[in-house]
Amino acid sequence: MFTGLIEQVGRLERVEPMGGTARFWISAPGMAPELAEGESVAADGACLTVERAQGDSFLAFASEETLCRTTLGEARPGREVNLERALRVGDRLGGHLVAGHVDATGVLVSLEPRGEGYLLRVEAPREILAASVSKGSIAVDGISLTLVDVSVGDFTAAIIPRTFRNTSLRARHPGDRVNLESDLIGKYVAKILGARENTGPQRDVRTGTVFDLL
Repeated sequence: MFTGLIEQVGRLERVEPMGGTARFWISAPGMAPELAEGESVAADGACLTVERAQGDSFLAFASEETLCRTTLGEARPGREVNLERALRVGDRLGGHLVAGHVDATGVLVSLEPRGEGYLLRVEAPREILAASVSKGSIAVDGISLTLVDVSVGDFTAAIIPRTFRNTSLRARHPGDRVNLESDLIGKYVAKILGARENTGPQRDVRTGTVFDLL
C-alpha cells in the first residue's frame, strides 16, 4: 500500500527483457541503499518487488500483467520514473490510499499553467471516469492528485508547484501515456452499483421473497 506522495524521481538505467516479463535497473540515489530484498516500491504507480540493491541503483522484476497494463511495457533507458516505498503502519497518510495496482492507462492531453500551479487534463477510459468524482482522488503515474472536474472522456486535476518540480510530470508532454489508478473507495462503489444495475431485484427460491443485492 502507498500514499501517492512521491519520494524521489529515479531514472531507468537498463531494461532486461525476459520473454513476456522484464527486469528493470533503476537509479535512485539516496533510496537504493536503504532498500531490502523483497521490498515493494511503486514505479510510476506500479508496485514492483526489489530483487536487490547495488550502489545507487536497484533491480526490480515486472510481470507480464504489469508490462501489458502499464506504461512500463514501453519504457526505455533514460526515462524518469516516480518512486515511492510502501507505507509503514504509523506513517502519516498525506495523499490517499494507493494500492500500486494500475487500473488502466490514459493520455496526457494538456498541462497548462494556472497561476503558480498547473492544470492537468488526461483522456481516460470509461472505467476510470466511472469511479471518479470532482474533488475526489486519483493516482496519475503514482502521484496522488485531487480531481477538479470529470467529463465524458477526460478529467482535470490540479498540480501544485512542488508536485510539478518533484515528479516526472516535468518531463511529460501531450500525447504521452500515463498510468492511472482509481480511488479504492470509488472503484468498489462503482463495481457494486454496476452489479446492482445488471442484476436487479432477486427472488429467494425457498420463500419467494423479492429482495435487492444492496
